Order: sequence, then C-alpha cells, then structure tokens
Amino acid sequence: MKYLYLLIIISVFAACSPYAKTNKVYKKQAKEYSKLLREYPVKDSAGLLYADTWVGTTNFSMRRPNFVVIHHTAQNSCEQTLTTFTLPRTQVSAHYVICKDGTVHHMLNDLLRAHHAGVSRWGNNTDLNSSSIGIEIDNNGTDSFSVQQISSLLVLLGRLKRAYNIPTTNFIGHADVAPGRKVDPNRTFPWQRLAEQGYGCWYDTAGVQLPADFNPMQALRIIGYSVKKPESAIASFKLHFVPSDSSLTITDEQKKILWSLQKKYE
Repeated sequence: MKYLYLLIIISVFAACSPYAKTNKVYKKQAKEYSKLLREYPVKDSAGLLYADTWVGTTNFSMRRPNFVVIHHTAQNSCEQTLTTFTLPRTQVSAHYVICKDGTVHHMLNDLLRAHHAGVSRWGNNTDLNSSSIGIEIDNNGTDSFSVQQISSLLVLLGRLKRAYNIPTTNFIGHADVAPGRKVDPNRTFPWQRLAEQGYGCWYDTAGVQLPADFNPMQALRIIGYSVKKPESAIASFKLHFVPSDSSLTITDEQKKILWSLQKKYE
C-alpha cells in the first residue's frame, strides 16, 4: 500500500510538471517519426524501373552523430532556455542543456536531429544539425562558466565520445562552424582543458619552424573553418585558440599555432 501511494504521488507530480504538455508533444512527434521508419521504401515518381516486389535488407542501423557542437545559451537562466526550447515558434533546440549548478537536461534523443547549429559549415560538412550533438551551456554570453558546468560537461563529453566513437578533432564550438554569425561559447570557455581531456585539439608551438610557403588561410581551411569571409574565419579561430586577442590580423606566433594545429587536423 505504501508503495502504491508513492507511485500515485510521483504520477501526480509528473502530471503537474510545467513541461507536461510539451513532453506530450515530444512523445507525439517521436511516434510520428517512428511510423516513417517502419514504412518500407515507397515508390516515387522519379521514373525509375522499380521492382514489383520489395526486398528489405537485413543489415542496417541508426545513423550516429559524428560531431559535438558546444554553445552558450545567451540567455539569463536555465529555465529561460528550457522555455525557449519548448516553444514551437522558436524552432531552436539542443540535445543537452547544462545549468549553472551542473544539472544536465537531456532534451532530445542523441539519434534525432536538433535545431542548434543553423547555417553552418566545418570542412566539407555543410549540415552540422544532421551530424552532430548540440550542447547548450547556461551562460549570458559574457560570464565565466561555473566549475559545476565544466565538470558535468566533461563527464557528458566522455560518454558521447565512447558511445559514438567521436574523433578528437570533432569537438568544436558554434563560432567555429558559423564564423561571423555566432560567437559562442564565449572567450572564457576552457577549450585547452577540454583538449587535454581528449575533446578537441590544442597546439604546441615549441620548436615549430614555419615552411617558407606557409599560408595561414589554407591552414584555417584545413582545420575546418570556412574561409569564404577571411576576417570572420580569423575571428572565430582566435575566439577558440587565442581568446585574449580580438584583432583580425595573424601574428607570427599565431602562424605557428596554425601550423601546429594544421598538422593535427590533416
């Protein structure tokens, strides 16, 4: 009887959750997508000579993420971000939201496509939404990130890297994939600490000798940056690797940084 009473209390609490309605919407949408997955290939009007009988392969699996893109929320609280991500009109989302106290909200199944990267590019990948996990960290865009947030982030990155075999080079920021359009996570974000744990790359310029024909823009492109707008690419590179410098010129020392990184990304 005591256990039945406890279950009733839990059920009532869940029903009273401020996100009870949006959670139902999530389940409904997921159910609709599951119907699509159960459909056998449908003949279209492409003019192909389709076979009369359908033969379904037995060898397939779910597509898996290959990148992690880290953001700051640019909002004033975790609650505000959760609200934003549960309003249909905003059309924005992420797989995870990490609050200042380190609490992690897993808002979307890792194998589903979140709307977090927008118009983006990294190397030859022009649709990061379709190939990445989006992680939003509660931060107004200027504050430092809390110890609890980074601690939770590192644990989460470890789980994602192991679960999906994500390459070290594929842990990146929103500003990296959207130079000139986005600046998150901000300059206080500890990219070097992440790299030391195996999530992203860092540089080592000790003993670096630049080749005579070294091309900084080519190095940026090899790393992954879109160099369509060179100044934007430089700004995003510095935000990630040289956050103390907001200028749009590349110094000799920074050329060494680029060369060191280029060798890691080649």
